[in-house]
Amino acid sequence: MTSTTSVGSNRLRTNALGVGAVAFMVISAAAPLTGAAAAIPLGMLLGNGIGLPLTFILVTLLMLLFAVGYMAMARHISNAGAFYAFTARGLGGQAGGAVAAIALLSYNCMQIGLLGLLGGAAAGTFGAMGLVMPWWVWSLIAIALVGILGYRQVDLSAKILMALVLLEYLVVFIVDGSILAKGGDSGLSIPLLNTTNLFSGSLPVALLFVMGCFIGIEASTIYAEEAKDPKRTIPRATYLSIITIGLFFLITSWLMIAATGVDKVMPAIQALPDPTAYMFGVAERYAGTTVSTIMGLLFVTSIFAAVSAFHSYISRYTYVMGREGLLPASFGATHATHQSPHIGSITQTIVAIIVVGLFAVLGLDPILNLFTWISQIGTLGIMAMMALASFSVMAFFSKNNFGENSLVSKLAPLVAGIAMAALFAYIFMNFGGLTGTSGALGIILPALVVVAALIGLVLAANLKSSDAAKFARMGSNV
Repeated sequence: MTSTTSVGSNRLRTNALGVGAVAFMVISAAAPLTGAAAAIPLGMLLGNGIGLPLTFILVTLLMLLFAVGYMAMARHISNAGAFYAFTARGLGGQAGGAVAAIALLSYNCMQIGLLGLLGGAAAGTFGAMGLVMPWWVWSLIAIALVGILGYRQVDLSAKILMALVLLEYLVVFIVDGSILAKGGDSGLSIPLLNTTNLFSGSLPVALLFVMGCFIGIEASTIYAEEAKDPKRTIPRATYLSIITIGLFFLITSWLMIAATGVDKVMPAIQALPDPTAYMFGVAERYAGTTVSTIMGLLFVTSIFAAVSAFHSYISRYTYVMGREGLLPASFGATHATHQSPHIGSITQTIVAIIVVGLFAVLGLDPILNLFTWISQIGTLGIMAMMALASFSVMAFFSKNNFGENSLVSKLAPLVAGIAMAALFAYIFMNFGGLTGTSGALGIILPALVVVAALIGLVLAANLKSSDAAKFARMGSNV
């Protein structure tokens, strides 16, 4: 396979991240506490009720299936471009360019959408403590802090995210343990594997919320150039992340149902003006007011950790696109001291300020508008990239005989690719109904993914015409 070599001062910081660090960088994007407080009650309310735990089992299995081929290819591709690199080496440079542009759009949307959620949550949490400021001030504070972390060395961000994620898990485990100890409202037995519950209500909406809890697991490969022994570190971190996230949400959703009782949980959530208050009420009831208050603070830091993780993804994709000729070469430079993709970090910080400022000036709601509208564009784009990555695995191994068996190189990626493509098609066609965007917005917002793909195709075509040799090396190892 053709390799490219970057100038030493223009490389990402090597041997900086071990299995644990990469796993925590990935898990932080999944935002465990945010998922528990928001995705679980909303997934039950708008989705399939007490069938949600089984939905988590099915999606965990789907993610593991996706990872089989994805990690097999990761042993042969070491490039911070992740989805872009895999697609370029499997399906060609044109497809790689399209995926690179979709990645920039998707991860920017995930991060900026979460900034709205963070602003709204922080305004409510700290406002109740007497520190009253508009939501957008909290969002701008977060942008500044994330920008500083993104500008500096990657291991600093990893250490901070590791601490925040551990605190998230700790407070949820305290609540889970309290429910286990007290036995729930009507006992701990729920019909976990009852497929009738799986199809009650809206399974597609439930899948949308559950899939959102796993967003980020694919990004372990983004850190391939910065990981210690990436051929071992990246697969281990990926499988560890999927299993950890899956078990966490399965157990927590089960206990959130048991806390109130199978027959009473849905009426309890439906009676709340804000369904995300459900978990905090359960925490206060079973673990006490202090734990509930701490959980409210950690809810804000949980979102911050996810924002920081997505910022890292964006800056690295921007760096790779500059390094490999899709963007101006200045984007492909790393900081002389920190060896961080600082130009991409600064650029993303500016974009986030502009978008948050626009929503603030227009008087739009940070959660109902900024978070709901924008973050779901990201989910849609990531589904498209996961489908293309799965098909790229098949194409890559058909062109390169590395001795992988058919299960790894063909069957697993085929099934995962079809499943992801079907989910993408459903979300794309029903975007308005699933996200609450009516009229033209329900068409324009999902269409942005297609627009991004077309821009990526143009960028790749320009590179091919200006430097055919560089085009041929797109996505190669560094």
